[in-house]
Amino acid sequence: MKNIAILGSTGSIGTQTLDIVSQNSNELNVVALSAGKNIKLLEEQIRKYHPALVAVGDDKLRDELKTNISDLNNVEVLSGMEGLLAVATFEKAEILVTAIVGMLGIRPTVAAIKAGKDIALANKETLVTAGHIIMPLAKECGVKILPVDSEHSAIFQSLQGEEHNTISKILLTASGGPFRGKTWEDMQNVTLEQALNHPNWSMGKKITIDSSTMVNKGLEVMEAHHLFGVDLDRIQVVVHPQSILHSAVQFEDGAVIGQLGTPDMRVPISYALFYPNRRPINGEHLDLFKVGQMTFEEADLKAFKGLALAYKAMEQGGNVPTILNAANEKVVAKFLDNQIRYVQIPEIIHECMDNITFIDNPDLDQILETEKLTYEYIEGRY
Repeated sequence: MKNIAILGSTGSIGTQTLDIVSQNSNELNVVALSAGKNIKLLEEQIRKYHPALVAVGDDKLRDELKTNISDLNNVEVLSGMEGLLAVATFEKAEILVTAIVGMLGIRPTVAAIKAGKDIALANKETLVTAGHIIMPLAKECGVKILPVDSEHSAIFQSLQGEEHNTISKILLTASGGPFRGKTWEDMQNVTLEQALNHPNWSMGKKITIDSSTMVNKGLEVMEAHHLFGVDLDRIQVVVHPQSILHSAVQFEDGAVIGQLGTPDMRVPISYALFYPNRRPINGEHLDLFKVGQMTFEEADLKAFKGLALAYKAMEQGGNVPTILNAANEKVVAKFLDNQIRYVQIPEIIHECMDNITFIDNPDLDQILETEKLTYEYIEGRY
């Protein structure tokens, strides 16, 4: 029986993780959960999975949840960063699923690594902003970083048994989102409804917008760089609208090994939880006869300025990836709240990258300070 803790249990990745738990209840046991504001769903999860510890966003929600589950014994309820850190380092947990969205996940992930927990990583911001800290720390502490993003899991799976071979190129696939084939001019009047209409994947609102702008793919390029130690110029984004090939690795002899499957996030989640083994998953499996054909295109960096900015941020290094990530979090929130136009998302990110003070090798405090300064810059102008 493997004991797991989940940061962000009420989100898309969190709920699908719990679905994997339900299908494998004889092998997986939930010991700690965290959620932001959705305490109604969290209460349902508590009653079903019986964690010993839960955490919520703030003290008011904590008190409300405590009242709602007052009939249950032995469930500790905490709040805020204290709660996240407690879930991340919970003594009985062996692996932490970091399904929380945003840079909020950095400190808990660092704490979990120091506590010797393996990490099933679905929080890409952790590596984007602090990969230079996280990866050496994981090596030092002897813990595994197991990618949950479908693309990085595909790369990870493609590398199994290839430890002694040289990677020529990582082929990082992208669906292209709802605006594949559109020009920058075509996207001037994009609506929120259009941007949230992803053709292949069912995800949370923030990541769906990120997919539409392809900022998400830029973040994944940075994440792949840290996870697999591959230089930026050897990570190629390949637009693959069918989302069947989830990513691939090309080796120095020209051979390409990739992972294919239906668009189902439970596959990478399950692989991370059971690594190096696999378990059956209910649902539709890949039928190549139904797929018929797969197509591949170059990414249009002129239309998808967010992806171009991500490459630029990685090339500049230092705290610039943090600036890009923090700016994106803030402007996407503003777009979701109808405060800015869609095309302003990359424009404001670019502005922040040009105006926030550069730090060459930021520590954790400087990363979080950069986030704060970026938020303040945007709030002061938009």
